[in-house]
Amino acid sequence: METTVRKSSGGVLEGFYRFIMRRNSVYVTFVIAGAFLGERAVDYGVHKLWEKNNVGKRYEDISVLGQRPVDE
Repeated sequence: METTVRKSSGGVLEGFYRFIMRRNSVYVTFVIAGAFLGERAVDYGVHKLWEKNNVGKRYEDISVLGQRPVDE
């Protein structure tokens, strides 16, 4: 009787996991890049949300009427 060891293919996610976790340098690079990109995405989202909620209330939106330009 022959026993065969079957390797499970696992799919795409398991292959991705094995690729990331195989070496410490790849894992650390993945974590640092993920943190950087995640921080950028959150910063962008919060900025857009802030701008959307404060349209017309910002200093740039205030118009000063009756003020003449200063001659240089």
